[in-house]
Amino acid sequence: MIDVEVVYATPEKQTLLIVHVPKKSNVTDAIKYSGILSQFPELKLETLHVGIFSTPCELGREVKSNERIEIYRPLQNDPKEARRQRALKK
Repeated sequence: MIDVEVVYATPEKQTLLIVHVPKKSNVTDAIKYSGILSQFPELKLETLHVGIFSTPCELGREVKSNERIEIYRPLQNDPKEARRQRALKK
């Protein structure tokens, strides 16, 4: 068994779970073992964007001991459009 972290944050709450998974587990396995999908019903495994230590990765990527799996929320605003709107206000 190895330990990995699964993290997810909303504007109101940050969640960090330490999960014990079998060796050779992938990101999907770790997310399922964590139980985070039941804590946040809005998360759908098939549409998740994830990364390990801020580097985007695929759900099938094998995890290593002590890695942090980050579940990303979709952007609320396009950064380029937000910049453009701020520039127009000036």
